[in-house]
Amino acid sequence: MPRPLGELEDAVMTRVWKWNRPVTVREVLEDLREERSIAYTTVMTVMDNLHQKGWVRREAEGRAYRYEAVSTRAAYAAALMNDAWSQSDNPAAALVAFFGMMSDEQRTALRDAVRIVQGPETAEPPQPSDTRGVTGGDSGGAYTSGTDTAPDTAGDTAGENPGSAEGPGGR
Repeated sequence: MPRPLGELEDAVMTRVWKWNRPVTVREVLEDLREERSIAYTTVMTVMDNLHQKGWVRREAEGRAYRYEAVSTRAAYAAALMNDAWSQSDNPAAALVAFFGMMSDEQRTALRDAVRIVQGPETAEPPQPSDTRGVTGGDSGGAYTSGTDTAPDTAGDTAGENPGSAEGPGGR
């Protein structure tokens, strides 16, 4: 897992990802100068460093280079999240805390992503209509009175933490 990008590296990569095409140092420089005063050599050094770190590939064009992202911002964000999660001594608790920081919009995006990863839904085992101690017929005993467990309650748990979307992950 590559280390997180520094502030200036992120500013450069944001442009490379946004433009989604090979870019020159000059193009990035001109766009950055709309926000800050920065030297050509600084941008050139940052882009060279990004190349050395494997974030961009470059191709010579005359006396200059054109730089292109090696992967997407989404892949970068996923790698950061995976790295942070894998360092936890209690991954389940880390996920619950993370879900608690998410906004409703982010939780909806998460549910959509899980559906995409899981693929087409398979038929759920039928739940018994009479839950007075009767085991569901085709469910193999999975649902009985007092033992009905939902397979996925992470989204609901996160929703019980009001105001937590203001935390670090609630951007």
